[in-house]
Amino acid sequence: MFKKILIANRGEIACRVIRACREMKIATVAVYSDADRDALHVRMADEAFHIGPPPSAESYLRWDKIIDVARTAVAEAIHPGYGFLSENAEFVREVTKAGITFIGPPPEAMESMGGKMSARKIAIAAGVPVVPGTTDPLASYEEALDVAASFGYPVMLKASAGGGGKGMRLVNDGSELRSALENSQSEARASFGDDAVYIEKAIVRPRHIEIQVFSDKHGNHVHLGERECSIQRRHQKVIEEAPSPIDSAELRAEMGACAVTVAKAVDYVGAGTVEFLVSDLDRSFYFLEMNTRLQVEHPVTELVTGIDLVREQIRVAWGDELSFSQDDVTLTGHAIECRVYAEDPDNNFLPSPGKITRLRLPQGPGVRDDGGIYEGAEVSIFYDPMISKFAVYGKDRAQAISRMRRALMEYEVGGIKTTLPFFREVMDDAEFIEGRLDTGFVGRFNERRQAADADQPTQDMAVIAASLAFAARQRDAAAKNENSSQPSRWVMSGRHALMSDRL
Repeated sequence: MFKKILIANRGEIACRVIRACREMKIATVAVYSDADRDALHVRMADEAFHIGPPPSAESYLRWDKIIDVARTAVAEAIHPGYGFLSENAEFVREVTKAGITFIGPPPEAMESMGGKMSARKIAIAAGVPVVPGTTDPLASYEEALDVAASFGYPVMLKASAGGGGKGMRLVNDGSELRSALENSQSEARASFGDDAVYIEKAIVRPRHIEIQVFSDKHGNHVHLGERECSIQRRHQKVIEEAPSPIDSAELRAEMGACAVTVAKAVDYVGAGTVEFLVSDLDRSFYFLEMNTRLQVEHPVTELVTGIDLVREQIRVAWGDELSFSQDDVTLTGHAIECRVYAEDPDNNFLPSPGKITRLRLPQGPGVRDDGGIYEGAEVSIFYDPMISKFAVYGKDRAQAISRMRRALMEYEVGGIKTTLPFFREVMDDAEFIEGRLDTGFVGRFNERRQAADADQPTQDMAVIAASLAFAARQRDAAAKNENSSQPSRWVMSGRHALMSDRL
């Protein structure tokens, strides 16, 4: 087994990998920018090396510096985490050329699945259902107009490269198409250096469900069930759970078989995720894309399967066979994850960087916090504002929701705004509790909140008026009984408290 691994990442995922290495008695090497000099992953690692100034392009994306550190530290392998260089095929080739093992898939698999259009072509060739759409970039607005007319609106424009919702636009009718195409191409060019955009038929009320796959170097390919990832803001997932509230063994088997087919088609190795859109109307499903790395939401799969995915990544990279077969994989209980971001949910989820002045983490049964912060740490403006992957486990979905609700009330972060208040409200939302989820959930949830806020002033005035009338009646009654010795007390009504003279 490897004696030393370098983690080419930062924050909570670097801490997660370090913890897995510690359990395997593998020494760890961290890298850090100026902004992360005092970060938790730097403190946790056995060794840490400075690699540049805060901007990612000058530090965490500089594979030459990272490989030099690996050589200096005599690290035998590099774990990329997710984000940054985790899906960069050229980086993988350079790592291999340096005689270092990359903990992840081969570069050819990355390239095949890295472009959404090439991934669609592979899925189609393998017989996996895909959303009707183009397999080549749109050449012009006129072509987009013709294709959209052939599918019928609504349609979805998507950037071929990258992810995270960049370059994605929903188009409801032809009047929106030209500007949406221009904006999609512009955002794709700015985000990925590639303005290639393709078009798909938009699925109405789609669920975003993904299948965790795992492959080794010996030709074994398995899936570990699904994750429900429909609760998103700006096409970014914020709450995930396993299994999906659909909880259909038949659908799970069908989607799992398709996911394994995709993995086999590209000779995949390691942990990967095949993503699908599932119609909430008829449960039809369509291949969306494959992420050739570990996912942020991997804890919920670990909780319901009992399999340590990071440990398995390291074993597979070493050359071992998978420690489990498809028959060994069972889903027990239910897990929910909230991505805790340093963002202000009351201000369109804008980032809220700053110093963490207070941190109190929940405890108790079934609670897991994969964090990358500590009290006194600084949340930087330079990187993704996620500070924790917070997950709970219960015997069923109802218990998991109750446990998450309780744990979120105990979770305290001071000094910055976080998404914790948003999650607390979601856990009490009727649609969420009933499992009525799709990618439009957050939009509808915000509309319900705004409507409730708009009604509140009228409700408050009614409560105040009723309370004042009640107090007046009590004063009249008290005047008739001047010898009354009953003490005064508070009268509570809704969110208001009024003092009655004699009650």
